[in-house]
Amino acid sequence: MFSKFTSILQHAVEALAPSLPLQEDFVYHWKAITHYYIETSDDKAPVTDTNIPSHLEQMLDILVQEENERESGETGPCMEYLLHHKILETLYTLGKADCPPGMKQQVLVFYTKLLGRIRQPLLPHINVHRPVQKLIRLCGEVLATPTENEEIQFLCIVCAKLKQDPYLVNFFLENKLKSLASKGVPNVISEDTLKGQDSLSTDTGQSRQPEELSGAAGMERAELEDECPHHVDNLSTSLDNLTVTSLPEASVVRPNQDYNLVNSLLNLTRSPDGRIAVKACEGLMLLVSLPEPAAAKCLTQSTCLCELLTDRLASLYKALPQSVDPLDIETVEAINWGLDSYSHKEDASAFPGKRALISFLSWFDYCDQLIKEAQKTAAVALAKAVHERFFIGVMEPQLMQTSEMGILTSTALLHRIVRQVTSDVLLQEMVFFILGEQREPETLAEISRHPLRHRLIEHCDHISDEISIMTLRMFEHLLQKPNEHILYNLVLRNLEERNYTEYKPLCPEDKDVVENGLIAGAVDLEEDPLFTDISPDNTLSNQEWLSSPPTTPDHPKNDGKTEVHKIVNSFLCLVPDEAKSSYHVEGTGYDTYLRDAHRQFRDYCAICLRWEWPGSPKPLERCNLEAAFFEGHFLKVLFDRMGRILDQPYDVNLQVTSVLSRLSLFPHPHIHEYLLDPYVNLASGCRSLFSVIVRVVGDLMVRIQRIQDFTPKLLLVRKRLLGLEPEGPIIDHITLLEGVIVLEEFCKELAAIAFVKYHASSTS
Repeated sequence: MFSKFTSILQHAVEALAPSLPLQEDFVYHWKAITHYYIETSDDKAPVTDTNIPSHLEQMLDILVQEENERESGETGPCMEYLLHHKILETLYTLGKADCPPGMKQQVLVFYTKLLGRIRQPLLPHINVHRPVQKLIRLCGEVLATPTENEEIQFLCIVCAKLKQDPYLVNFFLENKLKSLASKGVPNVISEDTLKGQDSLSTDTGQSRQPEELSGAAGMERAELEDECPHHVDNLSTSLDNLTVTSLPEASVVRPNQDYNLVNSLLNLTRSPDGRIAVKACEGLMLLVSLPEPAAAKCLTQSTCLCELLTDRLASLYKALPQSVDPLDIETVEAINWGLDSYSHKEDASAFPGKRALISFLSWFDYCDQLIKEAQKTAAVALAKAVHERFFIGVMEPQLMQTSEMGILTSTALLHRIVRQVTSDVLLQEMVFFILGEQREPETLAEISRHPLRHRLIEHCDHISDEISIMTLRMFEHLLQKPNEHILYNLVLRNLEERNYTEYKPLCPEDKDVVENGLIAGAVDLEEDPLFTDISPDNTLSNQEWLSSPPTTPDHPKNDGKTEVHKIVNSFLCLVPDEAKSSYHVEGTGYDTYLRDAHRQFRDYCAICLRWEWPGSPKPLERCNLEAAFFEGHFLKVLFDRMGRILDQPYDVNLQVTSVLSRLSLFPHPHIHEYLLDPYVNLASGCRSLFSVIVRVVGDLMVRIQRIQDFTPKLLLVRKRLLGLEPEGPIIDHITLLEGVIVLEEFCKELAAIAFVKYHASSTS
């Protein structure tokens, strides 16, 4: 009470006293603080009961006023005094000892406001960045302390200053040789120790006398050390322990630099206060983006950042329930790492494990964004750590298990993070994890060379329809990611040599055929026995719209391309009239697919633009046609499933055809030829998408004969699927009827894609 009265009286005296020059006023307030340690005998009274906070605030105001009154960049006498007399060093010592109690909080506030409010660059000064570095070490030592909020504010302002001037980060990479014997304590050699002395305080807690405190003040400081030795010793011990945490292995020698700013932020990311943890994550986000190579190297090699990211990912993943409904995983709201606030009570759509799922996806989003923002070498190191420690160490065993429920949940989680990832570097590591790095053509004998890839592709044809659909969905979204290796590894590497074709050199009588837009040796499907029922009504009405562009120097007629109207009609006429039902239902014509195909093809072209794909197929003369052709494990499974379209559930068929249509959209000439050209001259024993569908249609025409009232039943099933008819009695052969409907729609979709791709190439 008495001290508060003294404070009020002092403020009154200061208000009535004549105004002093700024420097005298500044020195007066600093001397008032130092005199406190001379005059007081009660070091247990909290700092808020003293005048220290008021004096510190006055000193800040004076420094700001001085800067405002002077020309930009000019250092005034008050700032010179603060730097020359090492005031920040002294304040650090007082804050470290926390004497009087609460002093650490006041020192943190002073440092934060000083760095935040003074515009001129302070950190380059040794008498600023050295005490700032020391104060950084005190932050995050103990979680949930009363000073946690001030600690994170201080660390964040330092990060913000480094973001403004990235070269300053080199002041915060301390020279330390850290080695840990198998069961020993680390040798910690600080920068100050290497120089032989510390300007104020060493890590052992022994404090040197500041120049500005003389005589009795020095004695008082020595007494303070004697009275509160446990403060300093405990802090020193904690700091030494902090260096151990960045050495997870038994005998590791780290590079001779330490990055305490990162270490302190890492500690605060574990704070039970969510706001503090998010602030710490923001600080780390700023630091990883700094372009300084030395900082990036130190960040990934001398701190626990990689371990923190991956260990927390692993623990949050392991905290998920063994089984979560895949629909819940897919539909849980979009996750933003900084807004991970979830209340079970307020959530009407809560489900078991939702809190844990949101926490995992939120932290994955943070890792993704951190790697996306990081300096290039740091990003690669962080992404590789996630690959090795989380993808391989935690996710792979779950994906490789035999429990159907476990497979379904782990695949759904993989699907979710495939959709969620946005960092190119992390995506690259995820792709290598799922598919491997192989780029040479596949052989049937080596399809299990990358076990996870083999297992996931096999799951596309799993006995469980749910697992098949989920895995196919994962691959469908993977194919939409902007990474060239995905399509190359799954499909393109097997089509590079075009050895699915049979090469026949042109003879004179073939030239007329080529000029008419047909490939030599190709069979005209309109003459095939399967297509003898084609009527003019089945072909497109606007054929001049689909025909090849007029002969011009840019588009010569004999470019070897099959005329687009022939390709489109080939797909549209694949399904015989008696197996068609779309013309009975309004709004289900071929033209409805054109708009979607145009939009999707444009999106795929944008993705593939930087991959520098050729505009035309590799000349057959330069292809190795002697090599045995294998379509690859992925296409093999898709073609096998496509061949069973009449005997598979509707949902499975939709997913299989969806993946195949995605593949058909890619603007690569070999993909276009193999998947969309019915007239390609297939080599013996090879199959293409068109040939697979032809076989299905042949099987369908035989089976139609055995089903009574086939056409009315087919129409009823279509209307039920569209919601135009209410559900009624179960219809015989429902699986086949639904398969026929999917087949018809798929052929229309392929026709639309073929037309859109041809139109785009002819106008480009």
